[in-house]
Parts: sequence; C-alpha cells; structure tokens
Amino acid sequence: MKVAVYPGSFDPVTNGHIDILEKTIKIFDKIIVAVIHNVYKQPLFTPEERVELIKESTQHLKNIEVGCFSGLLVDYIKEKKACAIIRGLRTVTDFEYEMQMAMMNKELFPEVDTVFVMSNSKYIFVSSSAVKEAVLLGGDVSTLVPEAVRRGLERKLG
Repeated sequence: MKVAVYPGSFDPVTNGHIDILEKTIKIFDKIIVAVIHNVYKQPLFTPEERVELIKESTQHLKNIEVGCFSGLLVDYIKEKKACAIIRGLRTVTDFEYEMQMAMMNKELFPEVDTVFVMSNSKYIFVSSSAVKEAVLLGGDVSTLVPEAVRRGLERKLG
C-alpha cells in the first residue's frame, strides 16, 4: 500500500488544499493529512477543530485519514509507514522553500520522497492567512474554502 503524508497547519483548510488532495488520491492508496502545530504561527483554530474541518471537507474522498502531530515530520512518516510527503505549490517562492524542506527531509530519512503538485491556477492566490484576513475585513470567501470552513470562520470571526 502506497501511503503519503500531506502535512500542514491547515488554519484553515482551503479549496487549494482540497484540490491537491483530489489530485494526489489518484496516485496513492491512502493519504494522511497531518495537522502540524506550528510554533511560529498563532492559529485561529485549535488542532482538533482543524482536524474536524478537514474531515468534513474531505468526505467526498476515499482513503483519507486526518490526524495531528508535533515534532519532526520524518518521525511521523516513519510511524505511519509512509513513502512520500505531498506538498502543494502555488508560486516559485513556494518551490524554493519546499525544495529546501524536501532536501532536509531526504537527508534525515533517505527512504522518503517529496511529491510536488501544482495548485489549480484558480487557487494560486489563496492562502489560509489571506482567507482569514478577508473574513476579518468582511469579505466573502465562499469560493475559496469548503462550506464547513466558511461556517467555522463565521463562528470564529463573525
């Protein structure tokens, strides 16, 4: 069974993230969406809330598991017996950062590969931070996030 891990803070999950999952579930037998606690970011949603929002947003996909982790990604990969890391790319800047991370992960755990997947062009500008900012300023993000996330943002930010 080919298992991949799709790590991220997902605060919140966007349609861009869902697009990456829809593309990669065709490649892997199972994908584990791994919600990371990023100590450098102040999250809007708790890890548990993010897990629930992802679960609600991926009900249409088979063989998706969602969980949380902290610590080193390669340790989580080993624990889950995954063969790959999935990373979505929107811009060249994303690639530069993600390439460095992929090389570090490969150095720490040579058996794992990173699969880069280009985001659909309609989501190139979408980020979790931009979505939160738009909602705070009264914007309609219903085309940018799954319905469950839109409701969650409304509850949190009004």
